[in-house]
Amino acid sequence: MSKIQLKKQLISLTKEQLVEQVLELYESYKPVKEFYSFYLNPNENELFEKYKAIIVNEFYPKGKFSAPKTRFSLAKKAIADFSTVKPSPMLIGDLMITFVEIACKFTFDYGDMWEQFYSSTVINYERALKYLQKNDLLNDFKLRCEQCLKYSEPCGYGFPNEMHDVYSTYYIN
Repeated sequence: MSKIQLKKQLISLTKEQLVEQVLELYESYKPVKEFYSFYLNPNENELFEKYKAIIVNEFYPKGKFSAPKTRFSLAKKAIADFSTVKPSPMLIGDLMITFVEIACKFTFDYGDMWEQFYSSTVINYERALKYLQKNDLLNDFKLRCEQCLKYSEPCGYGFPNEMHDVYSTYYIN
């Protein structure tokens, strides 16, 4: 169904029917509930901290006997879910860099990882820098992007070289 068709359908509903539709969506779908919760009480920082905790927990879980899962897909989903409520570009960029920082710090703390871990980190680093450039935020995150490079230095699989290549594409010294 196109947006135009949907609009025609919604216009044909009474106010009460429309309210019922929204309430049904609110109860049935977590993203809709989160969107309206944010819309009615826009606290970007609180929501940011929630999604940041999801990312951090993937690499540094809080439980005493919890093992890191390092699921990049879950971290990427956290960023995508956070983005759906339309927070400021600064906070989206912050969350994207947090993801890469945590992954780089994790390999720095625990030693060499598998090749796919490094490839995924580089891909997400480039994605973050591209987003920062698009939103004119590169200068705001330069030190954190450099910290990612420092964390990558002792790693294998050419990881430091790839990270430096990505960095030099966006930051010309």
